Amino acid sequence: MVNRKELRPDASPRAAYGAHVRRLREERGWTQEDLAKPMGCSSQHISAVETCRKAPTLPFSRKADQVFGIVGTSESLEREWRDMRHGVLLEGFPEYVGYEGRAVEIRLFEIGIVPGLLQTPEYARVLANSAVKRGAITPEQADERVAVVAARQAALERDQRPMVFLVMDESCIRRPIGGSKVMGAQLERLIEFADRPNTLLQIAPFAIGERRTLNLPVYLLTLADRSMACYAESQAQGHLDREITSVVPMLTAYHQLQAESLSRAESVAVIQEARKGTT
Repeated sequence: MVNRKELRPDASPRAAYGAHVRRLREERGWTQEDLAKPMGCSSQHISAVETCRKAPTLPFSRKADQVFGIVGTSESLEREWRDMRHGVLLEGFPEYVGYEGRAVEIRLFEIGIVPGLLQTPEYARVLANSAVKRGAITPEQADERVAVVAARQAALERDQRPMVFLVMDESCIRRPIGGSKVMGAQLERLIEFADRPNTLLQIAPFAIGERRTLNLPVYLLTLADRSMACYAESQAQGHLDREITSVVPMLTAYHQLQAESLSRAESVAVIQEARKGTT
């Protein structure tokens, strides 16, 4: 076959996906043009996905499943896309993200870094690239992490926006990430977020000491039917819990933390002071 590029499916999850598409296509005796027509795209697009030059999308994966006749099977490209998309995330987090996009109230507590829902693209990229340098993830997985952050943020820009409560340990704004330019823009993002009508941002200052009721990041969701879910994680794993007997104590601890934290105005003043240090 002319100009056939050899694939290395073991090189990355995206490469494995591309090789999977090619295998399914060739098993049916189809050219890239044959596949492109029912997919509603160009043969160049098919080639780019197969050779890992273009990232697959969820719509592409769903359409390919229909064209290949593999919807809901072990061969499903949608399933592979989801595994690839969430493969670098802690256990329980992909499920949490599904609920987060439908929540009417979101309560967040974070330590050390700005939470993903508020990260600028540059801040998110620095964190992902740092993980690559440590050998924790591949460059492709870093791209997926940044994409997940962007997708989560986009999901919240809906017509009926949720109320978002955010308590950040003071370490989130004191820990420099990516240098003064990246950190300065991130702090500006937080100030802008605090001014929105559907948000409440508070800083839990170092001064509260032992009165800080939570020692790990915690995310609490209230859904439209008023049911709740709680997601908490350690360095190695995350856990989503929807049992009311487990969620209520976490909600109580969250409210106690809010009571010990700075007010919105005081929190913004602290962030503005930290922002001056990045200029």
